[in-house]
Amino acid sequence: MSDSRESVKPALFGAEGELVLLRAAVDPKFLEELLDALAQLDFPVNPELHHRLGQVVVEFPAYDKNVESVSNVLRIAGLDGLVLQVCGMLTGATAN
Repeated sequence: MSDSRESVKPALFGAEGELVLLRAAVDPKFLEELLDALAQLDFPVNPELHHRLGQVVVEFPAYDKNVESVSNVLRIAGLDGLVLQVCGMLTGATAN
């Protein structure tokens, strides 16, 4: 018999934690600065760009243990005012 109070692991979980989707909307004039900052991370980033009126939404997968590193890199690059959303991979993909 299974206990309904058992903790449920995230759908995409590995040795480095949960795989999440990171998302940030940026003014197009700051896109290059954002991409340059992401290139400084110590893990590979392959961002998807979604162009919208007056902004570009940049999103990429990362393990949740790397969220703080991403925030630090953005702060160092002077992009600390940028809102970094952390979404579940399965739910975040539908929130475009």
